[in-house]
Amino acid sequence: MSKSIHRQIGRRTVLAGAAAILATPMAPFRGALAQAQNVTFVQPSASAINSFPVFVAIGEGFFRDEGLNVRVESINGSGPVLQALASGQAQFGRPGPGPVLSARARNVDVMFIYNVSTRTNFGIVVREGAPYQKPGDLKGVTIGTGTADGAEVGFARNVLLGAGLKEGADFKFLTVGDGGPATAGFQRNDIQAYAASTADMAILNNRGMKVRDITPPENQTLFGNGIATMGATVRNNPDLVTKFGRAVARGHAFALNPANKAKVMAHLKAGMPQESEDAAFASALFDAVSAKTIPLDQSKGFGFQPPEGWADWHKNMLSTGDLKAPLPDLTAAYTNQFVAAWNAGIR
Repeated sequence: MSKSIHRQIGRRTVLAGAAAILATPMAPFRGALAQAQNVTFVQPSASAINSFPVFVAIGEGFFRDEGLNVRVESINGSGPVLQALASGQAQFGRPGPGPVLSARARNVDVMFIYNVSTRTNFGIVVREGAPYQKPGDLKGVTIGTGTADGAEVGFARNVLLGAGLKEGADFKFLTVGDGGPATAGFQRNDIQAYAASTADMAILNNRGMKVRDITPPENQTLFGNGIATMGATVRNNPDLVTKFGRAVARGHAFALNPANKAKVMAHLKAGMPQESEDAAFASALFDAVSAKTIPLDQSKGFGFQPPEGWADWHKNMLSTGDLKAPLPDLTAAYTNQFVAAWNAGIR
């Protein structure tokens, strides 16, 4: 089994010069890869499970088969992921669709290329015994978030607006972090609700902070984080996009096969040992996260992005004010041009 390089870097490091990252020596994957092309992938949190298709592709040698030497970097939220892509410090990343649309409104030429979380992986949760039963009950409360500008913030804002609540007037967000800090936020009553990912919900419950999801069914259709790159990469280096996405699709398909579960968990542990210290919890978390990534229409293959999903995101962000005006060309925010090539060897 190959061993990936994985480091966690902060916002300041992301904003440093590209040379500072790219000058770091690359470790070999299954032997020396003198001729391999070095690629950096950035993820919005330090979790191998949330980026499992990439870590499995590393572990199974699928990137090696494509002549790629992939390094994974963890940073804090979709905003810094997009900054890393725009600055050239990384070639691929895993941001949320909301931050991608916001970036494009600022004329950042980022493009979503692979739909990983085909179903929403966010929800608004409250403590199990709390009186809140629906988002409209949260008037006057403080809602915790993992990051200040992550995909969960836009999702929660949209849910609450749909319930007639406006940020500032009816509720406020407080960035508390995830995992332990979120648990502490509930315990100190700094927050009464939390905008949580599927992984966050599992972690909170596993740590004894029992929570329940009060997100209405009509808000469960928005897809979650996926893989993005810069438009210039798509236009000028389509071969790299084909190779990277094909390896990810192979890793995705491999991981969803129950027969491969033991190998998958071993790869994820190699990528992020601390996350898998509790093997039973890690296994349950992987099951919850991976279930959100099964293609909605399996005939379309892994990575396909339904245009109606992007239309929903666009409409919702306009309604919340996250977008001040419609994007001139929503289709420029994403592409399905590589999906057939990625899936050719899988179906």
